Amino acid sequence: MNVESFNLDHREVAAPYVRVADRKVLPGGDVLIKYDVRFAQPNEEHLEMPTVHSIEHTTAELMRNHTDKLIDFSPMGCQTGFYALTLGVEEDAFLELLETTFRDLLDAEEVPAANEVQCGWAASHDLAGAKDAVAKFLLARDGWTNVMKADA
Repeated sequence: MNVESFNLDHREVAAPYVRVADRKVLPGGDVLIKYDVRFAQPNEEHLEMPTVHSIEHTTAELMRNHTDKLIDFSPMGCQTGFYALTLGVEEDAFLELLETTFRDLLDAEEVPAANEVQCGWAASHDLAGAKDAVAKFLLARDGWTNVMKADA
């Protein structure tokens, strides 16, 4: 299939994990690297939408405090994780960046841009839920690169 994640057997992954989902070299030589940041085991659990929304807003804002190479941080429609699109941030550096950003999220006192002027559904946020999900994700830090059940 044309979509990379559609070719991944979601029954065989072991969330939480972080994996390179795609890498593209642009005509000018820049490299786009897309990461699958998976919080929940597919088809067994998911994050509630207000939690997803708050992780998205907070991470998209806070990660940019540490890099100018984040292009996008977006939720998966299945509510099991996120995609991070970066400009040439290799895996080791991305894992460090993600950990640093998520530690910042744990200290956040509010969700950035969670208002009607800056957000399309400002009432749908849950900072406490986001902190709980991120804290659990961080507890699994040593296993983030173990993607498949056979690796765990």
